[in-house]
Amino acid sequence: MTLIALGLNHKTAPIDIRERVTFGPDIIAGALRSLMEGSLVDEAAILSTCNRTEVYCAMSTPAEEPVRCWLGQFHGLDSERVEPYLYVHVNHQAVRHLLQVASGLDSMVLGEPQILGQVKTAFQTACDCGTVGKLLGRLFQHTFSVAKQVRTDTAIGSSPVSIAFAAVSLARQIFSDLTNQTALLIGAGETIELAARHLRQHQLGRIIVANRTIERAHALAEEFNGYAIGLTEIADHLAEADIVISSTASPLPVLGKGTVERALKKRKHRPIFMVDIAVPRDIEPEVSELNDVYLYTVDDLQGVVNEGLKSRQEAASQAEEIIEIHTEEFMCWLRSLDAVGLIQDYRRRAESARDEVLARALRQLECGKPPADVLGYLAHTLTNKLLHIPSTRLRQAGRDGKVELLQAANELLQISDEAKAAR
Repeated sequence: MTLIALGLNHKTAPIDIRERVTFGPDIIAGALRSLMEGSLVDEAAILSTCNRTEVYCAMSTPAEEPVRCWLGQFHGLDSERVEPYLYVHVNHQAVRHLLQVASGLDSMVLGEPQILGQVKTAFQTACDCGTVGKLLGRLFQHTFSVAKQVRTDTAIGSSPVSIAFAAVSLARQIFSDLTNQTALLIGAGETIELAARHLRQHQLGRIIVANRTIERAHALAEEFNGYAIGLTEIADHLAEADIVISSTASPLPVLGKGTVERALKKRKHRPIFMVDIAVPRDIEPEVSELNDVYLYTVDDLQGVVNEGLKSRQEAASQAEEIIEIHTEEFMCWLRSLDAVGLIQDYRRRAESARDEVLARALRQLECGKPPADVLGYLAHTLTNKLLHIPSTRLRQAGRDGKVELLQAANELLQISDEAKAAR
């Protein structure tokens, strides 16, 4: 069985490519079923976030080309359009990559904690769809354990650095004092909640939460003494917002240039700081053309987050050592699976020989043959049956000069060690 991790991320692909190959919550189950059709793969899980889309597969053959083609076809893209941005990791490298991803070592913000929850969600979704088997099940559970150890044994998460934190840090550069500012948070997921926490820590004046599900918006707004609205009400409240942070799973923009333009007129062109964390983008790119709007996307935040990376570099090195050890541990388990079938077949053959000789011995006892003679027959015949094929092969290996095979047999059976001990 071959393990493959295939995908693209913020390091290999620009945002306009990443948003074309995302798997939203509404299509990921269908995508997994599509991937499993025709025995393309034996097991599958899809991790899709604003910064990456990755497909994890267990396959009977080591050919990843069908998965490459499937990714482009599923999204209606020519393979040539996606191919330059893809990376593929196989077996050992695939295991290491997933451990690095879940531990936050491959994130835009080094050590950010949100990715582990996203990996867990991806795994649960695949489990619910029935696309996880023995290999991926063991791999993801191993991943969760290692990620937890990295968090516990290193300082990788000691600094409060994340995409949300970077967005708030940028807002503080534009508005040095947030106490008189109003923030409109579009969405109600983890990133928005984290942004709300950071804003509250910096004494933000007022929070408005907009979400498709108004109940979720109310719950989040209540926690931060904010005000909840539906997505359809954004246009009525946008003029109140000095800061807009958006992160939804909408396949289409929720905020257009015309809406922002009208809000600016109401504000008498007081500036609005906007951060679009979503992929696909929530805010039309054309909004950046407007005066008095500071619009940043996920990619734009890279420069901000770099400032918080220095304190995490040493912790990242320690984390890599932990990951390397546990990658090899998983690969040892994976390699052991190759021996399981061989061991089972060998035991079945030995048990078959035992049953055959035992049946003959019992018939001899029924015919009145002395028990001692029957036991001697049983021991002699069973020994010959078990040793006949290995002895024949060893003898032939000696004739053919296959020294390595003889040495391997000696190591496996420990014949020389027992012979020395007997002397």
